[in-house]
Parts: sequence; C-alpha cells; structure tokens
Amino acid sequence: MDGHQVIRRHLADAALAVVVGALVVTTAAFDDDTTAADYALIVLGCAALGCYRAAPRAVLAVATVTGTAYVLHAHPGPLAALPVLGAVHTAARAGHRGLGAAAGLFFLAGYLATGPTTQEIVERTALLAGWFLCAVATGLADRNWQAYLRQTEQRALEAERTREEAALRRAGEERLRIARELHDSLTHSISIVKLQAGVAVHLARKRGDEVPPALLAIQEASGEAMRELRATLEVLRTDEPTGTPEQLVERARAAGLAVELTVTGEERPLPDGVDRAAYRIVQEALTNAARHAGQAKVTVRLDHGRDALAICVDDDGLADPARPPVPGTGLTGMRERVTALGGTLHAAPRASGGFSVRAELPLEGGGKGGR
Repeated sequence: MDGHQVIRRHLADAALAVVVGALVVTTAAFDDDTTAADYALIVLGCAALGCYRAAPRAVLAVATVTGTAYVLHAHPGPLAALPVLGAVHTAARAGHRGLGAAAGLFFLAGYLATGPTTQEIVERTALLAGWFLCAVATGLADRNWQAYLRQTEQRALEAERTREEAALRRAGEERLRIARELHDSLTHSISIVKLQAGVAVHLARKRGDEVPPALLAIQEASGEAMRELRATLEVLRTDEPTGTPEQLVERARAAGLAVELTVTGEERPLPDGVDRAAYRIVQEALTNAARHAGQAKVTVRLDHGRDALAICVDDDGLADPARPPVPGTGLTGMRERVTALGGTLHAAPRASGGFSVRAELPLEGGGKGGR
C-alpha cells in the first residue's frame, strides 16, 4: 500500500469518528443535564473509533467503558450507543465477534440500569439489542466479504503467473527450436565453405602459388560467421546476459567508443527480469551509438532508486529530431522488454542533437534474485 492510500484511510477513519461524535454531541446538547464530564466521555469514546484498524480490541474496550459510564451518569437516548455500536462492528470485522458480543451485553446491562424497569426502557434496550446484533452480523459479513475478495485476487494473480510461466516456457521452446534449425541448416553449410576455402588456401601455398585475396576473404569471413553464429545460438539457448552493464561500457571503450559511466543510488541485487532488461537496454543503446552516432561521446547513467532502476544512455551524435529514425528490431525488442516489466521507455533524438534512451524499470514483479 502506498503513502496516498494510507493517508486516505487515516482520513476516512478520522471522518467516521467526527461524524459519530457530532451526532452524539448534538443529541447530548439538547439535554440540559449534560455535564462537562459527559462531553469528555463522549469525545473520548468517539475519538477512539479513529484507531479501529490498528487496535480494534482496545477501541472496543474504550468505547464500551466510556459509553456505559455516560449512559449511567446522564441517562441519554438510544443514539448514545453509536460509538459502542461502531466499536462492536469493527471488532467483529477483525474476527473478535465474542468480545464484540460481550461488550454489547455489558453496555445493554448498563443502559437497562439507567431507569426503572418500565416498558419504555425495556423497549429501548430491546431495540439497542437488535442494533448490536446487526453490528456483529454485519461485521462478520464484511470480514467474510474481504476474505472472499482477497481469495479472488490471489486466484487472479496465480492465474496470471501461470499464464506468464506458460508463455515463457513456450518462448523458450521456440528459441530452442530456432537454435536447432539454425544449427542444422547454417552451421553445416558455413563449415563446408570454411573447410573448402581452407583447403584451397593450403593447396595454393603448397604449390607456391599466390593465394587470391578473394579466397582469403572467404576463409576469414566464414570463420567470423561461424563465431557469430555460435554466439547467436548461445543467446537463443539461454537468453541470459553474458556480463554486466559495466562490462559493456568497458568493451565499448576498448572498441574505440568514448563512453562515460555514472552509477548513483544504493546498488543491490536486482530481480532477474530487471537485470536482464537493463543489460540488453545498455547493450542495444551502445550498439546503436557505435553504428550511427559516429565519433560521438556517450554517457551511461544507472540510478538505483528504492522502487525502480532508471537507465539513461545519451550521445551527442548525428541524430536529428526533424528526422526521427524508423524503429528497428533492436528498439522494438527494447520496448517489448520494458513493457513486459511494466516500465517506461523513451528512445528518440534529442533536441540538442544526438540520441537518447531513457528507461525506468520497476523493481517489483521482475522476479527474485540477482545475477
């Protein structure tokens, strides 16, 4: 529950206490025999209602004792029972129906003793007994309804989690199928090309002939293709990051990109989903900067907040706000990752020139554990 909800609940509880207190005080004001002590008992019993969520049994005790003392001293009408009725209802709602019933009987005994055993006082006591019975019944009904709502919400969350797990399982199975297909179809063909190119280079050198540059290029390109294909197949099989954003920055620097990294906030283990998404976002942003930003300076900022991880990758490259780029596979995949975690993403040219990627990933619901 966030701070706004807590404040609204406290205000609602205070409003309940004020409304009940206003009704009882207004009724008491029409009785000329009401004293300052009576008003103090009324205010104390009604004010206690504002704390019924935190301490329902204590509120029940205070409201019952002050209410009984007030009726024994001032002999008021049935509306004096309102604070006790509210306390009995909230106690039954919290599961203390026995204590609520006992408090109601205690108050009724005090109210019955406020006058001679006449038909009027008996009728009023019977009326109040019905009210207290309703207070206990409605408290129990409210408790059962809240339990039903919690169970329904839990079942919905469980069903959503099951659907997500099934989707992840299907996605994993599809990645493995694609990896197998790529391995069976491409790896064999590229291996044959690499082998034949290597044999041709070896024979040419053995005969003392000059090796054609095209043949050397084929041999080198096929070897590079094999390495990239293996790396791609590894990603398809695992979908796990192979390092940290800090390592990505170091690799980018080693490749000649001017990158500056800033980390703020309290670093701690991130949920698995957030950890993977943060790695992929920084990776894709640095890759795009290396491809499209030219000799640009890139800044990477990671802000570890209490509820979210903020990622900002800016460059001062050639991107122009008047000609925004068409989102490719990289930006689309980045947005899908952020959306799946319930976060936000802004990826667009900056007004001052260059490109900016800003993502905020909530830390809740991203899975447990760190890298």
